[in-house]
Amino acid sequence: MNKIAPNMMANNLDPYIPTHPGEVLKDEIEYRGISQKKLAEMMGVAYTLLNEVLNAKRPVNTEFALLIEAILDLPAEPLLAMQSRYNVITTKRNRKFMDKLNNIVKKTAIY
Repeated sequence: MNKIAPNMMANNLDPYIPTHPGEVLKDEIEYRGISQKKLAEMMGVAYTLLNEVLNAKRPVNTEFALLIEAILDLPAEPLLAMQSRYNVITTKRNRKFMDKLNNIVKKTAIY
């Protein structure tokens, strides 16, 4: 029987294009009919900050996620987990960083 490599199992595959939590939030506020300007006011943040998060140009941090939780009743933890997964996937695809990481692994394997 052929054994399937863990990195080839559906639950372990990285998406071709990782989902930034801002994309999910953008869909949610559009569905609810809330304007970005109004949401930014409610959150007490600059419109540009909100817009950059919703357009995946800025990460969702803990404070932002907690503001979203308070206003939209969406739990903060899944948003932060999604951001973390997005960060890991995009960092692993950064060839320069991965070369650096591999060199460190090689050096520490000597010890």
